[in-house]
Amino acid sequence: MMQRTLSAPGKLFLSGEYAVLWGGVARIAAVGPRTAAHVRARVDREVAIALEDGKLAGQTTPLGVLWAEEVPERFHFAARAVDLVLRAVGRQVPGFGIALEPSPGAPDGRKLGMGGSARAVVLATEAARYALDAPLDTLKLSLLTHALAQGGKGSGGDVAAIFAGGIVRYRRYDLTALTRASTGSDLAGALRNAPPVELSRLPDTRIPLVYAFAGQSASTRFLIGEVEQRWTELERQRFVGRSDSLGQQLETALAKGDFATVAESTAGLQELLASLGPLETEEMKRLLALTRSIGCAGKMSGAGGGDGCVLFAPDVEGAQALIESLKSRGILAFPLTIEAGLRGESGDRGLGRWLPG
Repeated sequence: MMQRTLSAPGKLFLSGEYAVLWGGVARIAAVGPRTAAHVRARVDREVAIALEDGKLAGQTTPLGVLWAEEVPERFHFAARAVDLVLRAVGRQVPGFGIALEPSPGAPDGRKLGMGGSARAVVLATEAARYALDAPLDTLKLSLLTHALAQGGKGSGGDVAAIFAGGIVRYRRYDLTALTRASTGSDLAGALRNAPPVELSRLPDTRIPLVYAFAGQSASTRFLIGEVEQRWTELERQRFVGRSDSLGQQLETALAKGDFATVAESTAGLQELLASLGPLETEEMKRLLALTRSIGCAGKMSGAGGGDGCVLFAPDVEGAQALIESLKSRGILAFPLTIEAGLRGESGDRGLGRWLPG
């Protein structure tokens, strides 16, 4: 029976949060730890999505899955991915089961803000596409799925980085035509005819990176909506110009291993993000002040309002000293590895037992 194990990294924005929503450029790193998924084809029409704490089941149709129950929130993104893969195939097909590992979280279970929903979409999209042997564009379909699942909010930068891996430069993909096609009868054709995604892989960096959790999970959709209501078009474009300039400075410095310029550009990016409104929590301010006090640099990563910070150290020893200092104050922190994107893996990591026979 056809089956496959996949894995995908998490993501952290290095620059371009919010600016990428308004036509600017984002730089995003694909980072560990990775999360796995296992898919197994079936001969009947049953579809199952299995998580560590439960299972969602349904039957395949040409328009998506006929789920046996209302889709619970924790299955929302993966279920939407499976629905759109079936809609793109557009004919009656056999079913399959997908088991998804949980995304890494804080010790108390809070999400870390490292792209859990985007990773679920990418893994579920590729798993379903593989099970059906469907020649679909996983990246474009994942971008569409994630946007629709968030009510049109978000840039897709997290999806792009998780799919491609490494450090990427990304500009928001226009999903207008694909969104229209998602309710029609030729989504597959629209995907084939859609323009390429503006996505470039950047050189890896010798600058050590650290992640620190700022103490509370944040709602990206809510924060984006709040900011977009407050800012005029002219204010947004001024913001984009400054963000793109600082982002290019950071990109060049990371490639050269120039820590002094990394520190300068990240300070500018943090100040710029803070100008959008109350995105910088008190815990985040303390965390970044401590980081600077021991000779390192950093900024919030993502929409703000909590979640985490991406930190930069001049060398490996500096990164370790930073982690130890943060941990001594009860702050979750760990070194980051730049990871490859979506890929196949050997073995099923025990996920196969979560799926029905």
